[in-house]
Amino acid sequence: MTNKWLVFAGLLLMGCEKPLSEVPALGTLERDRIELVADSNEPIRAVLLQEGDTVEIGDAIVIQDTERADAALAGAIAEEAAAKAALAEAEEGPRVQEIQQGRARLEAAKSARQTARYELDRQISLVERNYSSQSLVDILQGRYEESLARETEATAALDELLEGTRFETIDQVRHRFAAASATVRNLQITKRRATLRSPVAGVVEALPFEVGERPPIGSTAAVVLASAPTYARVHISEPVRTRVNSGTRAEVHIDGYAQAFPARVRWVAADAAFTPYFALSQHDRSRLSYVAEIDLIGDDVGRLPVGVPVQVTFPGLDL
Repeated sequence: MTNKWLVFAGLLLMGCEKPLSEVPALGTLERDRIELVADSNEPIRAVLLQEGDTVEIGDAIVIQDTERADAALAGAIAEEAAAKAALAEAEEGPRVQEIQQGRARLEAAKSARQTARYELDRQISLVERNYSSQSLVDILQGRYEESLARETEATAALDELLEGTRFETIDQVRHRFAAASATVRNLQITKRRATLRSPVAGVVEALPFEVGERPPIGSTAAVVLASAPTYARVHISEPVRTRVNSGTRAEVHIDGYAQAFPARVRWVAADAAFTPYFALSQHDRSRLSYVAEIDLIGDDVGRLPVGVPVQVTFPGLDL
């Protein structure tokens, strides 16, 4: 008799449990908040919008001063132009005029060497006939050796011009030009980011700084509340989680609205928000909670207020 009462009591309790399709997931209605941060601590030059104004993608909201960036960019552009000219010169090699000058210097060195040799030979012959001193011969010998060295130097310089610019030199100049170009691009990005633009369509939610203030680097200078998507961020229980995946149909219930808003599950967390399931008994696992984001479907959901509590049910789970 006792066993029959236990079975009856168990069946009664099972009948009182809600179907999975009626178990609500609780949370709030959300839209993405995008924080626009300041890349520099330059003073704010202009705040173009007010809190509550609507924005489209690319609309400027806050403009910081760019005087320092403009000066740095002008210097970098000049460095880039100089590096580009040096690279063109290195790749082109010596000009015809330079080669002609090299040949002229070589001819002059040869002529000087021949003259020095003639003077030396003449003085040697005079010494042999006792018409000149040995000290003068020694001086002319030094001059001849000097002219010979200058001729060797001029020959090597002309050979270098005829050979052209070395590949190693061209590579070094090319790298300097690439570094200068990268500096220009970096400063252009810095200048462009001095104007904070909205990456999404939405509403300006917050403007923490005023004109003339210097926001710290990395601080939020504007907050935009995106107009889409509108989604419910809820916690679903473990029994429901086993049946819910991305794309599962859902209904969102909001206080003050008689109708339920159709929706679909976008994402469900893989990990429970609390104690890991393997540390819990079967009874305790039913208390686990999983974060999920559920997109509302429809053209009019953008007018719904964010932050309000919602209940989400999954009508198809009992099928």
